[in-house]
Amino acid sequence: MEEKIFLWPGAAPYAEQSPGQAAPSLTAFPAENARGAVIVIPGGGYVMKADHEGAPIARMLNGAGIAAYVLDYRVHPCHREAPLADAKRAVRLVRSMGYEKVGVLGFSAGGHLCCAAATLYDEGNPDADDPIERLSSRPDVFVPCYAVVSFGPYTHGGSRDALLGEQKDDPALIRRFSAEENVTDRTPPAFLWHTAEDGLVPCQNSLNLAKALADHHVPFELHIYEKGHHGLGLAPEHAAAAWSGALCRWLLERGFGK
Repeated sequence: MEEKIFLWPGAAPYAEQSPGQAAPSLTAFPAENARGAVIVIPGGGYVMKADHEGAPIARMLNGAGIAAYVLDYRVHPCHREAPLADAKRAVRLVRSMGYEKVGVLGFSAGGHLCCAAATLYDEGNPDADDPIERLSSRPDVFVPCYAVVSFGPYTHGGSRDALLGEQKDDPALIRRFSAEENVTDRTPPAFLWHTAEDGLVPCQNSLNLAKALADHHVPFELHIYEKGHHGLGLAPEHAAAAWSGALCRWLLERGFGK
């Protein structure tokens, strides 16, 4: 049975606004001698977490010699900053384990959280009593998979509404949670994939993020597959299944393997 690792030693931040979700966690899928680890963030519209976008993805990464940790993050009802707090803490916690590289990978709304972690990171608090909080939350790479990149044009309304609630139309919050608006020269390299047929989260999300990365000279690889509905996961029996092999090659080139 895989080990469960709680993100915080006590109740998580925003616990009072996140009923029944005071102990977000990681499920560990280690790989012997791996230099890098990837935090896997399942999708689910910020109301649930899809099983097929969690453990199967971690095991796929293990097959390439890459460690993986599946994030059980908070979803509606919760404070809008709670999922991002979980993702940032997860990066710090995995980094504290001694890995040379730490990445984040997410699907759909989990891809939105993955993008937020990559664009709204901080360098850590050097004065924190908790040594984990002194570490940077900046991932070394990020992997948005058919992601809800934006809360503006082309968004998935259900994900936006679940996270922002009554403030879903607040321009400042829409900008904060639209990754293409927050890319800088310090944004980590990215691997993106989507399908042109995605009728739930349009591929313009990935295209617009890729343009923002290109504008800031951030390295990225983008795959848009012609066929395939939303939520494919490993995409068995689809041409899009090629994404996993391409990703593993990309990660190994960046030092995530043995």
